[in-house]
Amino acid sequence: MGTPGQKVIQNWYKLKSWKQFPFQKEMEAVYLDGYSGLLNAPTGSGKTYALFLPFLAGYINKYPDTWQTRKDNGLLMMWITPLRALTNDIRKAMQEACDEIGLPWKIATRTGDTSAAEKQALKKKLPEVLLTTPESLHLMLAQKEYPKIFKSLQVVVVDEWHELLGTKRGVQVELGLSRLKNLGSLQFAVGSENEASKQVNNTSQPPTANCKLKIWGISATIGNLEQAAEVLLGNTFPKESIRMVRANIEKKLDIRSVIPDNIENYSWTGHIGVKLLPQVMDIVAKSKTTLIFCNTRSQSEIWYHAILDNYPEYAGVMAMHHGSLDNELRNWVEQALHAEALKLVVCTSSLDLGVDFRPVDTVVQVGSPKGVARFMQRAGRSGHHPGAVSRAYFVPTHSLELLEGAALKEAIKRGVFESRDPMLLTMDVLVQYMVTLAVSDGFRADELFEEVKTTYAFADITQNEYGQLLDFITRGGKTLAQYDEFLKVEVENGLYKVNSRRVAMRHRLSIGTITSEMTIRVSWLSGGSLGTIEEGFISKLKPGNTFWFAGRSLEFVRVKEMTAYVKKSNAKKGLIPSWAGGRMPLSSQLSAVFRDKLDEVSHGVEKDVEVKALKPLFALQNKISHLPQSNEFLIESFKSREGHHLIFYPFEGRLVHEGMASILAYRITKVKPASFSIAMNDYGFELLADEDIAIEEILEDADFFSLDNLLDDIHSSLNANEMARRKFRDIAHIGGLVFTGYPGQQIKNKHLQASTSLLFEVFTEYEPDNLLIRQAYNEALSFQLEEFRLRAALQRIAGQNIILKHIDRPTPFAFPIMVDNLSRDKLTTETLEERVAKMARRYDLSGDDEPQAKRPSRRQGIVRKKGF
Repeated sequence: MGTPGQKVIQNWYKLKSWKQFPFQKEMEAVYLDGYSGLLNAPTGSGKTYALFLPFLAGYINKYPDTWQTRKDNGLLMMWITPLRALTNDIRKAMQEACDEIGLPWKIATRTGDTSAAEKQALKKKLPEVLLTTPESLHLMLAQKEYPKIFKSLQVVVVDEWHELLGTKRGVQVELGLSRLKNLGSLQFAVGSENEASKQVNNTSQPPTANCKLKIWGISATIGNLEQAAEVLLGNTFPKESIRMVRANIEKKLDIRSVIPDNIENYSWTGHIGVKLLPQVMDIVAKSKTTLIFCNTRSQSEIWYHAILDNYPEYAGVMAMHHGSLDNELRNWVEQALHAEALKLVVCTSSLDLGVDFRPVDTVVQVGSPKGVARFMQRAGRSGHHPGAVSRAYFVPTHSLELLEGAALKEAIKRGVFESRDPMLLTMDVLVQYMVTLAVSDGFRADELFEEVKTTYAFADITQNEYGQLLDFITRGGKTLAQYDEFLKVEVENGLYKVNSRRVAMRHRLSIGTITSEMTIRVSWLSGGSLGTIEEGFISKLKPGNTFWFAGRSLEFVRVKEMTAYVKKSNAKKGLIPSWAGGRMPLSSQLSAVFRDKLDEVSHGVEKDVEVKALKPLFALQNKISHLPQSNEFLIESFKSREGHHLIFYPFEGRLVHEGMASILAYRITKVKPASFSIAMNDYGFELLADEDIAIEEILEDADFFSLDNLLDDIHSSLNANEMARRKFRDIAHIGGLVFTGYPGQQIKNKHLQASTSLLFEVFTEYEPDNLLIRQAYNEALSFQLEEFRLRAALQRIAGQNIILKHIDRPTPFAFPIMVDNLSRDKLTTETLEERVAKMARRYDLSGDDEPQAKRPSRRQGIVRKKGF
């Protein structure tokens, strides 16, 4: 029983010897009933077919007698993916289904990898299904007479929507969809494509929307799925026309931690890592095909060469895959995986998303992925087909990471996943979009304003803000009116258009929101370079700040263009630079479960193998100091020849700790002048001072962890102006204020930085209410400092019992933070391992026994109880 289209699809399933999952049947029903919405299904569950096949069934229902012979239908379906690499596999799967069903269709792709000849061919004859990316969609909207491309469009599917949500690329998708919906002139009415099915089944159906254009998203499980659907669909769809389809398939997972033979009580980041290579290679040997996921590109290079050096027999059946490799090489690796020609691939997030590698039966995650959803995504690369088991191994890079492994398994068991907060009022993306429309056929201001307000991102934009953007693209705003370069759009009889071919060409070359990380060269004032540091670190420095780099103590003087000028400092303490590759912080959800696990440990619960393995470490931590319970916040204090150490343990992730450390250090200096060196990891942070800090007196002040005056303290403790300046570089690029160059003729970074810095200064002085400047400050607080999460952490700590422990040597919790400081502390010919061993000997960190040397007595206790 069923419609003609449903019968064809059912026959195809029989041909493949497959059975539809219940969620696939539900998806088919709601699609044919005219709904739009979000499909939530785990990787490897058949989610692509769950949406594609109902679309085919709808087409067959519409043309039951001619569907096998109809050609030149125009573009009927557009499938948007975040990665170009995904389009190849999806296209092959769709084309195979069409060929086997007997549909004379062509499935095509249009991405940055598509040749100019192929793009021209697409213009002459559109395929029925087009797979593309957010950037390529906007490039199509920048073509003259673009409405002709989409005149037959019936459905847009946004694949891996969870990866786009919360990014500016996601906002691009929202704006593109708002234009496509407007072109389709949505008419809501009761009805569906599945009237025949209703009659056959004789069941009453709820009111549905017979829309000109359907929009569906496909998302893995995240913490805010309902909001994700709202963001995707905007506010043009009535609630009764929206459906959430959940697979409710319990993906079979086999997650295990690789436990070191000997758990070291004093371990540090990266300390274990490759030492577990023999155990990892035993896993590889017993598997058919294994993906070893590393968190950074440099880490993947290290593991690849370590395997090749120690297991040369894997040469020829092992490969590497990460984003910096040539596209042709990455494609070769992917094809070799499909062809079962590889035994092992060492990779990064470049293989995170939905590419279907059926031969892969095992995944190894090296180091904590720092997020539950990220780990699930990677684990799903193994057993990537319905009913298969996803087998994943967690390899810690230091001892305490084992507790993260236990937290990961617990979070998955509870169904705790990270949310992806949508971006709001990203004016740089809107400016780019407005010029995109002006480059093609133009737009009318009032009509576009109403259209833009239908998106989630710009639902709250005001008429005044929109007017400022119109003034900005036509007259350069209040500040740039005298410069022709910024007068891009002209108004003719109410139509906003770009008439300059040069402006149009440069804009098309600049469409997109992906901006690369930039580094800043560090040079002496007197001349000579020391190397490069990530600009995010430099942006937080104020003139006079001391930091350690290249084995030297340096005083920051100023930044000019893309160079940070420094002079020698005699200070023994300073900030330690951090790089993006090692700075992926714990997510708030994984942090919370980690603290729950630590609470279990403090109460003697040992149900996890990881916790049992860490028992000696926790016993030593408790012996020297304390194991904090869920209602406690631990601070440790001790003295060494380096100075006076204060170590705080929020267990909130590196970025939160970076901001919190600076704020608390600033609040201490308001009570007693002091200079601090700051170091941090995902578990806590250290404030190291030359003189003793009367921390007990400071902690008696209930305002020490208060949210009062937080923004003022952030601006005082961190160089917010410089942080916003750095954010403005990307905003200026996306908003079209700077041009990065023609293909093969890229403008040098130092020139781009000089241009954006000048614009930032001009706007700040002469137009402080500029929307792009306001956005730069908001992004600096929201993304670089994770302000909202920082607020939540301070609020949580303010309600906890503060446990201050005066100790006489570093604890297992403190040691890795101190090593993070030590690794860049001074010029030396010793290896890090040698220096760590020397530090361990200095503190007599030989094991569980108390050292023989006489130690000062330990003072410890609760400083402040909740509600004090």
